[in-house]
Amino acid sequence: QVQLVESGGGLVQAGGSLRLSCTASQDTNRGYAMAWFRQAPGKEREFVAAISWNAAATHYADSVKGRFTISRDNAKKWIPLQMTNLKPEDTAIYYCAASAAHPPPTSPKWYSYWGQGTQVTVSP
Repeated sequence: QVQLVESGGGLVQAGGSLRLSCTASQDTNRGYAMAWFRQAPGKEREFVAAISWNAAATHYADSVKGRFTISRDNAKKWIPLQMTNLKPEDTAIYYCAASAAHPPPTSPKWYSYWGQGTQVTVSP
């Protein structure tokens, strides 16, 4: 079983940057795709970004394309999400997730393991 822990959230002004981190409890290079999702109050959980197990492929939601970058370091069991040019509509709880499906899916139903989430708040 994979345990995931997110960190790095906080309060930032619009136009600012944050880097979220996800640390896994075991080797995620054993075939797990990794992704970030987010959920704002009163809204469904939505896909943000995903990366294949070997980092060969990445996929982004249109709303974050060009602003967010997902990467991974399997040796360090670390999956960061670099967020730049943040907007108030990026405010949400951000979750890290792991999936055995390939290519990396965008639906949360395919992800078996989830972290507890980290809050990101972007002020106008």
